[in-house]
Amino acid sequence: MEIHQLRYFVAVADEGSFSRAAAKVRVAQPSLSQQIRKLEAEVGQPLFDRLPRSVVLTEAGRCLIDYARQILSSIDDARRCVGELTGEIAGKLAVGAIPTIAPYVLPRLVRKFQEHYPEVTLEIVEDVTEGITRRIEVGELDVALASTCQQTPTLRRESLGNEPLLALVPEGHPLAEKTLVELDDLKSQRFLLLHEMHCLSQQVHHLLEARHLQPEIALAGSQLDTIANMVAAGIGVSIVPRLMVDHQVIPGCVTLPFAPPVPERELNVLYNPLRFQSKAAAAFRQEAATAFSSQNPSIADNAK
Repeated sequence: MEIHQLRYFVAVADEGSFSRAAAKVRVAQPSLSQQIRKLEAEVGQPLFDRLPRSVVLTEAGRCLIDYARQILSSIDDARRCVGELTGEIAGKLAVGAIPTIAPYVLPRLVRKFQEHYPEVTLEIVEDVTEGITRRIEVGELDVALASTCQQTPTLRRESLGNEPLLALVPEGHPLAEKTLVELDDLKSQRFLLLHEMHCLSQQVHHLLEARHLQPEIALAGSQLDTIANMVAAGIGVSIVPRLMVDHQVIPGCVTLPFAPPVPERELNVLYNPLRFQSKAAAAFRQEAATAFSSQNPSIADNAK
């Protein structure tokens, strides 16, 4: 069982296609297919079902995939550990973020990080919380920015603070003139929320359930920008993170703070404590903490 065979195997599993996997690992497709066949011959079972338009893991493939990821992750860690002996902060760093944080934080954060550490090559991945945590645990990501998630032996959280949530209503809405709103003010409103795969949606649902509120859900969207445009069109109201309001203009909408107790969400930087932690990863975590404290004083205050 060769390392490159495992790398090709994981690529095919991730891409669901031999051609896309070959492009990802930069090898000719016939060579990749040949190495997969050799790997299947060694384990004595097919690893993929070849379907007309895709390939999917067999039972044997599903058994092997986690071990393959762990092996490749350990090899990468070993290489980086040796590379750290140079004393330089360099190399590759895979960074993840959830969609309700990424567009508001990553552009400035990545720019600052690259200014300070130009020898580090960044790979950026945007995914929902479930995908981000899985990628951290299996070693596909070195560090990530996320909100609420359960800490496990392979997933550690470092708090960046708590971010206030705000009500978002259309201009001209009866609530738009209020200085502060309460969740009870929204009980008769139609709600526009993200799909439940987004942790922000789950957090809002928990807030409403805690107040025994069951408003009509008029839309479950996949982008906060879409939600905001729908609110501006008068279709309903929403609850959005402070980061969104601080980093973009929302035409046709009014944002309103909540009366105490103010609903909040956690902001965390995640990493796998069982993996080798490079100097680049540590530097990125520190850069993230600095960025949140300097750009978002209200969040920094809540982190203290």
